[in-house]
Amino acid sequence: MNAAIFGWLAGSTAVFMAANSLLKLYAQGGGVWHFVASLALFCVGNACMVQVMRANGLGIGLTLSLVFQLIAITLLAFFVFHERPAPLQLAGMALGVIAVGLIAMGGRA
Repeated sequence: MNAAIFGWLAGSTAVFMAANSLLKLYAQGGGVWHFVASLALFCVGNACMVQVMRANGLGIGLTLSLVFQLIAITLLAFFVFHERPAPLQLAGMALGVIAVGLIAMGGRA
């Protein structure tokens, strides 16, 4: 993956983090504008993901995005919303990171 595609992936992850944060605020009793803004951000994030999928294919692009978002949103939940994942959940995230590493290596291993 080249730097431009990594930039698209990082950008989409940031947008998805913002969208999920707004949804969390909406779930905690926020106004309807939180919901509408989060939907708009999800549209922007998906538009960014098109570039990642064009470069890496659907399966790899979405897998990379999923694990990037999993880690980023878990960190956000931990530090901003003070949520604490269980040890088994942390182990699952670690396995996800290992799986993405193996997928990203492809046939080069």
